[in-house]
Amino acid sequence: MIEVSFYEQTEIDDALLSFAVIIARAEGRWVFCRHRERDTWEVPGGHREPGESILEAARRELREETGALDFYLEPVCAYSVRGKTGVNKEESDESFGMLFVADILAFEKELHSEIQEIVLSDSLADNWTYPEIQPRLLEEAARRGYLR
Repeated sequence: MIEVSFYEQTEIDDALLSFAVIIARAEGRWVFCRHRERDTWEVPGGHREPGESILEAARRELREETGALDFYLEPVCAYSVRGKTGVNKEESDESFGMLFVADILAFEKELHSEIQEIVLSDSLADNWTYPEIQPRLLEEAARRGYLR
């Protein structure tokens, strides 16, 4: 079982934030990514690199995974995940990330990462890569008033 917990940004030491996840919209529609090795959908995001701030990680991941060129990005909250996570369902200790929302104004013509494709959708994905985590992130962002 997966346990997802949410925190105010200031409640978690920045050094503990190992990944950034971005709920993105463009033209009023959801932006979802499909990794080239999977047939499921996810919101953009990924791990923070050494020496990178969590905001820099979010910007980089959004660019890499969606081809976003011009966008607004805003932090929502810190969160943690504990339990069997990842594509291989490996047991993990509690790991921490920062949730962001973004409005993408312009995209590159081609993707240059591990992402096979992106889609803009009027509805939420029903075939999530992380079905016990991603819907919870969207619910929390909506609860906090970040999704309109």
